[in-house]
Amino acid sequence: MTMELLVASAIAVLTAAGVYLVLRGRTFPVVLGLAFLSYAINLFLFAMGRLVIDQPPIYDKAAEAYTDPLPQALVLTAIVIAFGMTAFVVILALRTYLETGTDQVDGHKDGEAQP
Repeated sequence: MTMELLVASAIAVLTAAGVYLVLRGRTFPVVLGLAFLSYAINLFLFAMGRLVIDQPPIYDKAAEAYTDPLPQALVLTAIVIAFGMTAFVVILALRTYLETGTDQVDGHKDGEAQP
């Protein structure tokens, strides 16, 4: 019971921090927020496969129980996709900064009037 509560709390904290950072006005906190959201999704996918300790990930007739290997495979795939997405967003933010001269998400400099 305590392990499930700990994992659920970690998912909630990562999701809350990710949403808070995604709603910021600068690009770096947005990139960090997307990373936190991807970590929360990975934990959620991993927890979906039931949290079983000291059990093999492959079904064995001699074993009483086993861990479902599908969530582990999904998390590994999600890690690779999140890494590629983060690299793309960092390059996109850098290009936007070089083009506009500011790191504001909306492209306007601090203190400028917005249309």
